[in-house]
Amino acid sequence: MNTMHSRKLILMRHAKADYPLGVVDHDRPLAARGHREAPSAGAWLVEQDLVPDYILCSDALRARSTCAWVLSELGEKGPTPYVDSRIYGAGVAQLCSIINEVPDTVSNLLVIGHQPVLQELALRLASADSDEEAVYELAMNYPTLGTTVLETSYPYSHLDVRDARVTHFLAPRPE
Repeated sequence: MNTMHSRKLILMRHAKADYPLGVVDHDRPLAARGHREAPSAGAWLVEQDLVPDYILCSDALRARSTCAWVLSELGEKGPTPYVDSRIYGAGVAQLCSIINEVPDTVSNLLVIGHQPVLQELALRLASADSDEEAVYELAMNYPTLGTTVLETSYPYSHLDVRDARVTHFLAPRPE
């Protein structure tokens, strides 16, 4: 098994969601701000040459809507996302297990999900050689569209604890 292939795992929280009366959490739509800001996350991925070749997305409406906006910026380079109902409500061990199922041929994996599990997973995976400022920022606050980029030479099937280097953390916003 070749473990020298560099892979990137991108953990992205959905864009700002609305709280309409009578709507269950799973079905909450994006707020107007979320619709305005979500495309900038896709644009940032393109600018940083982090176009995913595989996307795992929560089945919650706000995550799927964020994914659609990100894909609108990726254009023809964007893969068909895999919407996984297990991501919504998953704990850190379960989300890590879902990522472990991703084929090892994937180079750039984007996971669009929720708090607090994305923050917890990023901290669990962060290796000692991670960018200290990025780890500090993501540990302090993981806002909507918060995006952590991790690099690893391990196959996704082997990711567990301290197996990836955090290189970036930010919440892309329109200029």
